[in-house]
Amino acid sequence: MNISYNWLKKYINIDLAPEKIAEILTNLGLEVGSIESTQSIKGGLEGLVIGEVLSCERHPNADKLSVTKVNIGAETPLEVVCGASNVRAGLKVVVATIGTVLYNGEESFTIKKSKIRGENSEGMLCGEDEVGLGNNHDGIMELPADVTVGTLAKDYFKVENDTLFEVDLTPNRVDSASHYGVARDIAAFLKLKDANVKLTLPSVTDFKVDNTNYQVAVSVENTELCPRYSGVTISGITVKDSPEWLQNSLKAIGLNPINNVVDVTNYVLHELGQPLHAFDGDKIEGNKVLVKTTTQDTLFTTLDSVERKLSNEDLMICNANEAMCIAGVLGGLTSGVSNSTTKIFLESAYFNPVSVRKTAKRHTLSTDASFRFERGTDPNMTVTALKRAALLIVEVAGGTISSEVTDIYPNAIENFKIDVTYHNIQRLIGKELPKETIKTILQGLEIGITAETEAGLSLSVPPYRVDVLREADIIEELLRVYGYNNIEMPETVNSTIVYSQKPDDHKTKNKIADQLTANGYIEIMCNSLSKASYYKNLSAYPTDQTVTLANPLSNDLSSMRQTLLFGGLEALQHNINRRNSNLKFFEFGNCYYQKADGVKTDIKTYSEEQHLAIFLSGNKTASNWHSQDQPTTFYDIKTQVENCLLRLGLSVDDFKVTPIDNNLFSEGITLLSGEKIALEYGIVAPKLLKSVDINQSVAYAELRWDVLLKKSAKKEVRFTDISKYPEVRRDLALLINKDITFAQVKELAFKTEKKLLKDITLFDVFEGEKIGADKKSYAISFTLLDETKTLDDKQIDKIMQKLMSNYERELNAQIRK
Repeated sequence: MNISYNWLKKYINIDLAPEKIAEILTNLGLEVGSIESTQSIKGGLEGLVIGEVLSCERHPNADKLSVTKVNIGAETPLEVVCGASNVRAGLKVVVATIGTVLYNGEESFTIKKSKIRGENSEGMLCGEDEVGLGNNHDGIMELPADVTVGTLAKDYFKVENDTLFEVDLTPNRVDSASHYGVARDIAAFLKLKDANVKLTLPSVTDFKVDNTNYQVAVSVENTELCPRYSGVTISGITVKDSPEWLQNSLKAIGLNPINNVVDVTNYVLHELGQPLHAFDGDKIEGNKVLVKTTTQDTLFTTLDSVERKLSNEDLMICNANEAMCIAGVLGGLTSGVSNSTTKIFLESAYFNPVSVRKTAKRHTLSTDASFRFERGTDPNMTVTALKRAALLIVEVAGGTISSEVTDIYPNAIENFKIDVTYHNIQRLIGKELPKETIKTILQGLEIGITAETEAGLSLSVPPYRVDVLREADIIEELLRVYGYNNIEMPETVNSTIVYSQKPDDHKTKNKIADQLTANGYIEIMCNSLSKASYYKNLSAYPTDQTVTLANPLSNDLSSMRQTLLFGGLEALQHNINRRNSNLKFFEFGNCYYQKADGVKTDIKTYSEEQHLAIFLSGNKTASNWHSQDQPTTFYDIKTQVENCLLRLGLSVDDFKVTPIDNNLFSEGITLLSGEKIALEYGIVAPKLLKSVDINQSVAYAELRWDVLLKKSAKKEVRFTDISKYPEVRRDLALLINKDITFAQVKELAFKTEKKLLKDITLFDVFEGEKIGADKKSYAISFTLLDETKTLDDKQIDKIMQKLMSNYERELNAQIRK
């Protein structure tokens, strides 16, 4: 946002150096990005002087050129070759001397001494378009005869010098989105040291109704979207170019003047922060203004000549028959002020910020008006700004104020009531501020004091301070104006013993991240906002548990993620589409949930969990001269999961293993810790991959980090000596039904022999027609060990016979010889 120093001085009596003002603004939280010296005319007419043509002769070598002698107040006249048809002796002109830089938009050129067709030329006689004084190109400028020769052009044309501050306005500080708003902050700061600093709001006491010859009836049908609507009519105006002062004010902040009426509305917008709109009175059919929503998909052409389909949620300003303006965003193509306009209806309103923001986003529009409305303007400024603009329009365009002010404000927006205690001020700031200093700051910020006690103050905060709603916000305002740099650093630091959870969350994450990156994985960070449509028809993550946004930026960012899967799939798809298909990703991130029957306004219905996602897709190794491509499989993701568990001091045996039961995976495993899901892994369902345009297999694991970390904390690390006695290994081949899992085989083995059985591993699986379509063969290795002695064959055979009997009985297994 651009702020003109000359404008600021109209509202506050200061004359500080621009650098000091920039420092004050930055300390106040209105960071100044740059300071630039500007002129009302680019270049400031430097090097240009008023001269008089003493003689004018035809150029001996060119029919359309003249050779002149020009007096600019120097000892000797200048010889200047000129091509203008109106050049003649006795004419007072603007002369660009040697070394002068003239500008044409962003381009510039320097006047040099030269020879033109053999004749010397020591400058240039200028037209108004060549020096930035107008657009006329019909010859050189002809000045009044009484102008003093030698007068500097910048003095004669009263070039205004100004300083432009580029203020980086944060979204919460819309109260300072105007020159008056910035001046208010500066005044609050300066009043701490100088009580004579005064902030002056432009006066509207001269406003009066001249007649009631032009009446426009106003009806607000939706007061929720438009809590306040004000308007007035002005007739008998003449639309033309704005006066120089108004044009210069707008140019100073980077705005192009349009015409006197539109320029006034822009001027008041940047002066007071209140957007205004002027409607051509002849285009208001039925002399009615209706503030309402329209039917879905109504076509409307905006000022930028784009035809748009309206939503039934868009608030519109309409006449008796049709829409004229998208409220708070952009006017219509035909209802605005033109050169033929003679009467106007001037609008000043307070629109619902959420409504304006949704409408602007819906139509991908961003205007100076929507920027302010969607952040929250001052509902108490509408009439003041309306009267200010009406007075200025009458001043620069003539006419008369032809109606009483219409002000529809059925439910006044109350000030925010906040109590603040001196104790909390000192506690949060770290310094005891004098009570009078606190009151001075609050008064400077237009925050009213309604009651005072020994303990603190009761305050009334104006509604334009949309960011000041709590006691902590008040204290932040005090500190902002008092100055962060004025809070002394304490000589001692008070500290307390802080309990650090075991295992340390941050360190453990780093260990897992290091392990994964060492295995070729790349860490990704995806947006925690995702499409709500992802969760339709998902059994694992029901739609009614999705945390949806009240005001989403787009449909693609309309909900909080319940799983890290979809963000990772988007990253995979992005890479695969760019021919990078062998991928290993992992991500630590939060997932968010709402109770299905929870009340949205109750914070207790929401929960947040930390998850770890691992993605594997493409080939493990690229093909080369001695090996083929090796696609990733279920067992590759299984290996990574087990390695991560091992790094946490856990193993699969610490969990209940069940087949996965949701439509995210075509095959997979769920590990349960009690009744809670600790992790899931497997192959992502092809149907799901197709929905995100991925045409290769993806192995995926999602670890519930909070559950695993809690379980890891309970796991004790114990040291035992290596056994003095040898382990014994026995193998067994089982023919079992296909629906029996290895987990069941393993569980039954440890139930059968709890003392001497130390480990059981699956080293081969066979399936084929020879053993039956519904059968499979497991080759299993059993490890036996007695810590107190060497096992003999009798003991071993007894254990193995027991295992075989139980497998035959419990699992209907056949022992293969």
